[in-house]
Amino acid sequence: MGEQDSKPIIGITLGDINGVGPEVVMKALADNRVLNSLTPVIYGSTKTLSYYRKVLDLNDFNYSQVKPDSGIIRKKINVVNCWEDAVEVNTGKSTEVGGKCAYLALEKAVQDLRDNRIAGVVTAPINKSNIQNEDFKFPGHTEYFSARFEVNENLMFLVSEELRVGIVTGHIPISEVAGQVTADRIKSKLKIMEKSLIKDFAIKKPKIAVLGLNPHAGDGGLLGMEDEEVIAPVVKELKEQGKLVMGPYPADGFFGSYQHKKFDGVLAMYHDQGLIPFKTIAFNKGVNYTAGLPIVRTSPDHGTAYSLAGKGEADPGSIQDAIFAAATICKNRSELVN
Repeated sequence: MGEQDSKPIIGITLGDINGVGPEVVMKALADNRVLNSLTPVIYGSTKTLSYYRKVLDLNDFNYSQVKPDSGIIRKKINVVNCWEDAVEVNTGKSTEVGGKCAYLALEKAVQDLRDNRIAGVVTAPINKSNIQNEDFKFPGHTEYFSARFEVNENLMFLVSEELRVGIVTGHIPISEVAGQVTADRIKSKLKIMEKSLIKDFAIKKPKIAVLGLNPHAGDGGLLGMEDEEVIAPVVKELKEQGKLVMGPYPADGFFGSYQHKKFDGVLAMYHDQGLIPFKTIAFNKGVNYTAGLPIVRTSPDHGTAYSLAGKGEADPGSIQDAIFAAATICKNRSELVN
């Protein structure tokens, strides 16, 4: 096998064609370092890419169309047409067509993941409202991929060079968080995180911090009993098993004193507890990784950003990091198997 043949083939879905997805994908792939590390396959439409190439004056962006009876071309940017009809692009607007196209790209990428045509996938942002249909009834990408690959438990894992944060409860109302923070769920998320740090990030003995649920981690029971009665016993049990798990830590002081730098991973109890510090520290650099899946899936840590669409102002940093992260994780998994 040649050096180029050993480089992972990474699929990239365009997301909502009216958002910044197409722009950041094209800008990210224009970097020569990408083709030196992997072979990219865009799931979307050559017509959509041609539209944005003209609008954004990205005339140097070149690609090869993958035809049904042909293989993926190494050292080239490949494009799989996921719809044949010419569709109208309405930059900055949520449309039914935008949602339909985003869904078709996802479905085709999943098919190619199942057929082992690609090693991993990077998903550009979707609009979680307009993508909803009879076959897509999910809060977001994470739940969609879990269902498609029949995984009951996964971990939303935000990763960057400075910080890796997973969350116990995901896209649910804050009023439901305390009831969802159970010992079994915390154990499950910690197990996925530890396994991912070992297998996907090549950290042999990961050190993990667990955040408390309540202010000041409950302050000895004055501000809620979950920290003492639910979280602390789980940490103690895992420590006794030889795991490097510590906590629960008060979230504000933990990040305020930069304690996150001492750990390989941090488990937050709910969405904003983990994502606010992560985006403060690593915005436009961070990657959203779905740990616990049999396949590799990453995405940027931002949304469709309709207000920036079509203006040439969108920063490709996060999706470029997501592309490199997917390739690195695929390589780490491959080396572990071999």
